[in-house]
Amino acid sequence: MQHPLVTLTIEAGIAYVELNRPDKYNALNYTLFTSIRRVQRKLAKNRGVRCVILQGSGGNFCSGLDVSSVMKSPMQAVKLLFKWLPGNANLAQQVSIGWRRLPVPVICAIEGICYGGGTQIALGADFRIVADDCKMSIMEAKWGLVPDMAGLVGLRELVGKDVAMLLTMTAEVISAQQALTYGLVTEVSEQPRVRAQALAEKLLATSPDANAAIKASINKSWRATERSLLRRESFSQIRLLLGKNRVNAAIRQTKDPKRAYQERQRGW
Repeated sequence: MQHPLVTLTIEAGIAYVELNRPDKYNALNYTLFTSIRRVQRKLAKNRGVRCVILQGSGGNFCSGLDVSSVMKSPMQAVKLLFKWLPGNANLAQQVSIGWRRLPVPVICAIEGICYGGGTQIALGADFRIVADDCKMSIMEAKWGLVPDMAGLVGLRELVGKDVAMLLTMTAEVISAQQALTYGLVTEVSEQPRVRAQALAEKLLATSPDANAAIKASINKSWRATERSLLRRESFSQIRLLLGKNRVNAAIRQTKDPKRAYQERQRGW
């Protein structure tokens, strides 16, 4: 399914989302911002989606904000940053935090360059698998700006405070191995798309209800109090024990892999 500058394909429970502006290294203009948000909303309503693979076309993930394009229209800049309440997410922030809010695992397969807003979008995913020649940067300080696309929500959970300051203040371009050392990414792979596909298939073999509960519990409790974490764990476990997908997952684990795959293809 085509959205302006974003391609969405859903096959066997996996949603493939591809930023599709290769001539501009998938740089973020206003149309791309709005298309990403529309795709996120569509996926949130689709009960058949069990996992998302997010990637960029043309051998690159995203080079960040297309400043010249956005600044051609002051109204577009206003629409990107406007929010009714300070604690709400504006359009610029939704393209990152929106992936965290989906009740399914989101895997970001990153190739080529991943700068500025591209890195912030990737930080909204649950897993980041990068090519061994990938280059990443939280680049906003280079232009005298603060990272403002909600990427810091994920960044503070992945790295220490000193590393977060180092990456954001210097705007340094780092290699895939440096990103892995810092904890910014999950894995480095020669074929990130192939590895993302393999991980998605593995996640499909588990309970979607459990995955949703685990994602919500970890995201909401990572910086929460101990009592809040214990309360959320208990609530999620009771809900899962009463649901059918827990039984389905248990039965599926006792069957041979070929039969389990066939049942997943039928949507069981």
